[in-house]
Amino acid sequence: MAISRSTYGSRRLAIVLFALLLAGLFLFPSQSQGLLQYIGGPLGQILSLPLAAFSSLDHGISETWDGYVALQGVREENRQLRRDIELLKGQNNQLWDSVAATQRYENLLNFKQQSSSRTVSAQVIGRDATNWYRGVILNKGESDGVRSEMGVVTPAGVVGRIVKANSTSSVVLLVTDPNNAIAGLVQRTRDEGIVEGTSHGRARLKYIPLLSRVQPGDRVVTSGLTGAFPRGLAIGGLTQVEKSEGDLFQSAEIEPEVDLSKLDEVLVITAPYEEADAAQKLLQEIHGDRKKP
Repeated sequence: MAISRSTYGSRRLAIVLFALLLAGLFLFPSQSQGLLQYIGGPLGQILSLPLAAFSSLDHGISETWDGYVALQGVREENRQLRRDIELLKGQNNQLWDSVAATQRYENLLNFKQQSSSRTVSAQVIGRDATNWYRGVILNKGESDGVRSEMGVVTPAGVVGRIVKANSTSSVVLLVTDPNNAIAGLVQRTRDEGIVEGTSHGRARLKYIPLLSRVQPGDRVVTSGLTGAFPRGLAIGGLTQVEKSEGDLFQSAEIEPEVDLSKLDEVLVITAPYEEADAAQKLLQEIHGDRKKP
């Protein structure tokens, strides 16, 4: 009970003092202002510390939030820039592909104009999906004048020969196929042989005369003895010459001049085949005239 009375009395005293303070402020404003200034100096210093801390904290939070908002904007800009870069890369690749295609077409056209043979340009539209033979499929066929046994080349050299044709497409047996055979000539020594494919994806010049002095680095070209190719088209270079004791001929491995794994456009040689037909008919006519009485 005594504690309750003491607390009640303290409250009454505090209320009375607060009332007297307010009365003094209203009754003696000038004196009260000086008193408040006197008391406010130390009190302001005491209160300034937590207020400065709160202000610094608020400023830090504000800066952090602004930084977060700015960072979100930067991230979105980075995403957009990445998308733009990928788009530009795609467009750049398309442009480079167009430039490369234009260069290939230009080389093909120049070769066609400089060649004395009649040719038909064609595009590679497929490759053999089996392991039966090494070949490619062209988008030109019999309706374009393409027939079996015609030679196929690029400006770099020999590709192979046509082995099958329908009205709209044809199949080329590559020079590296073991079933292919092309008459070849060593440029330096003028020795002739037969170029056949190997199981290792290269080609081999067979039936080289035993006394021939062929050596690695010699260039092999078409001999022109068959109707498929004119004389002098590049086939490849000799990489290794083999001569075994007791053999009647030498043989040599050839690195093809044309990169057969990167074929896009080719030329089908039609003129030599047509000229061979004409020569055959002429010979038949001559023999027929001789038999007449």
